[in-house]
Amino acid sequence: MNVLLEIGVQHYLVLATALFCIGLYGATTSRNLIKVLMSIELMLNAININFIAFSKYVTPEALSGQVFAIFIITVAAAEAGVGLAVVLAIYKHFKTVDISKIHLMKW
Repeated sequence: MNVLLEIGVQHYLVLATALFCIGLYGATTSRNLIKVLMSIELMLNAININFIAFSKYVTPEALSGQVFAIFIITVAAAEAGVGLAVVLAIYKHFKTVDISKIHLMKW
């Protein structure tokens, strides 16, 4: 019975895959810039789960997965700050956050 309660690396991989697919679906189908940013954050968190799971099961004595996860969290925080600043600037100029209505980079 104890074997049924053990969580293996495949459980973490299934969770990370589900989170990444949800984030990918949200990033590709959403027209709202805020939703796209949230979906990218969800994909980055799925990558963090993979790093930590492989670090725990492949090389448990090394903390390389945790270090990479902290680095990704730092980059994601910076990306969220810059992304929200860009979204606010776009909203101030166009009065919308709908991606299909923004023609900033078109010739």
